[in-house]
Amino acid sequence: MPTLIYQHFIAYYRAYFAMIATLLLILVPRSSSVPSGEHLAQINAKEFITIHTRNTPTTYYEGRQGPTGFEYELMHRFADYLGVSLNLNASHHPESVLPAVREQGDLGAAALPLLADSPGIHYTRSIIQMQPLVVYRRGLNGIDEPADLVDLELGTLSEAGTSQALLSLQRDYPSLTWKESHELEVAELLARVENGTLDAAIIFDHQFRLNRLFFPNVERGFFLGEPLSLAWAVPSGRGLGLLEAANQFLQELQENGTLEQLVSRYFGHDDYLEYVGTRTFLAHLDERLPNYTELFKQAARDTSFDWKLLAAVGYQESHWDPTAVSPTGVRGLMMLTNPTASEMGVADRTDAAQSIDGGARYLRSIKDRLPDSITGDDRLYMAMAAYNVGLGHLYDARKIAELRGGDPDRWQDVRAALPLLQEREWHSQTRHGYARGGEPVIYVRNIRRYYEMIEYVERSRQQFFQLEQTPASEEPLLLFDIIPPVEQ
Repeated sequence: MPTLIYQHFIAYYRAYFAMIATLLLILVPRSSSVPSGEHLAQINAKEFITIHTRNTPTTYYEGRQGPTGFEYELMHRFADYLGVSLNLNASHHPESVLPAVREQGDLGAAALPLLADSPGIHYTRSIIQMQPLVVYRRGLNGIDEPADLVDLELGTLSEAGTSQALLSLQRDYPSLTWKESHELEVAELLARVENGTLDAAIIFDHQFRLNRLFFPNVERGFFLGEPLSLAWAVPSGRGLGLLEAANQFLQELQENGTLEQLVSRYFGHDDYLEYVGTRTFLAHLDERLPNYTELFKQAARDTSFDWKLLAAVGYQESHWDPTAVSPTGVRGLMMLTNPTASEMGVADRTDAAQSIDGGARYLRSIKDRLPDSITGDDRLYMAMAAYNVGLGHLYDARKIAELRGGDPDRWQDVRAALPLLQEREWHSQTRHGYARGGEPVIYVRNIRRYYEMIEYVERSRQQFFQLEQTPASEEPLLLFDIIPPVEQ
């Protein structure tokens, strides 16, 4: 009984202080009929927060190690910030999120644009800026300015914020028409541009940066209109406690740099993806990987790795070419040196089965030899780096990391130390001396991205890429609402 009284006491004062902070900041008008912290107090009392979201790569999806996504990470951190559990409803499309928040939910986090006319809703402070972007099918020339959109088959998503830019544009170009869908998501819209069902689409720039590698025939066009703010939605009329708590949480993430790090992690790969050759990778994914998939899966079963990780290593090493030879004589699909091949019992390095098996066992042996103090993904990334640069140089980089005040068991610190093996000031203090330490950093980064690409394509191929086999004439018209030209 005393514990229950204490919990109510804490809940009451949490609500009280949220109310005081809200009055000081004067973010929104205060309701005179509802206690300021009622909604937040209810969440604390039930010990979970229900958040309405969407199952998209930019928001929330099931990844390698469970739920992930830009907004999912924010949601999870916010629940921890409140000291409650997270209850997700991810069954929504854009137009169903706000009604659910008004009628039943605690909060909406689903790439929502902050719109002035949203009855029954309060929005948090801006999380990121979302810039509407025109994308179009490769081969269509001269898509350079708004006037070029008038005669195109153009699509966008309903209630996502991009249609506002089109409505504004229609004032200057009354004959402009487009299709809006409340059933599709961004990747499905891009698939329709890819397969010719649509000529072009309006999405947000950050969405294109995240999805573009899967749609190599979709080109970046031009920005359309002004950026919108991505924000979270809470129901109005139930006090200001939750709104203020969310604003304080987001402000803290912005001030301590966490928000910027998350934005960079999820949406900062655009230029890099161009560098690694997206179209070449996707072509090899279809043409070469199927020849070796079962070999990677067998090697994964024998070594307890994810087969897609081994495939990513193989692509980084040779582009899945069993006859590949480096200038230094490293050979085969997994690019084994002669000493490594002998150590692993590989008689023919150009035999794909032997190479994959030997490379997987060699990576396992490196990982097993690392100190027990290195755990989790840090251990995997260091093993991959050592596969490239050698275990001795990895240990040297760990020493440099420690000399610089870092943690030799954290990949982040070792990654920063590896390029210093190229500088005499540092490699003169190590046992194994000079190494091209920048290469393993790029090597691990590439493998991580190739892994993500293989995983995403494997998971998404049936859902999205089936659309490539659907003739444009069979496109279900009910998926789209036609926005007609303005009568003059």
